[in-house]
Amino acid sequence: MAEPQLQSTITCPHCGHRATEQMPTNVCVVIYACKGCGEELKPLPDDCCVFCSYGSVPCPPVQEAGASTRYLY
Repeated sequence: MAEPQLQSTITCPHCGHRATEQMPTNVCVVIYACKGCGEELKPLPDDCCVFCSYGSVPCPPVQEAGASTRYLY
């Protein structure tokens, strides 16, 4: 199995700001403050974290599970 990618670019659905962030491997990030507008992002229904909802790459646990996720951006 390939090593999971640990960086994902989060795109804010409110202002469109993009920020590349390091993803933790041991926890899901459920609250993220946009660095552009300050809006507090939370996962969409059926997603475990903000990376799975708004990121270019899903979180490491989802990558390792091989589960398909929703990609908005």
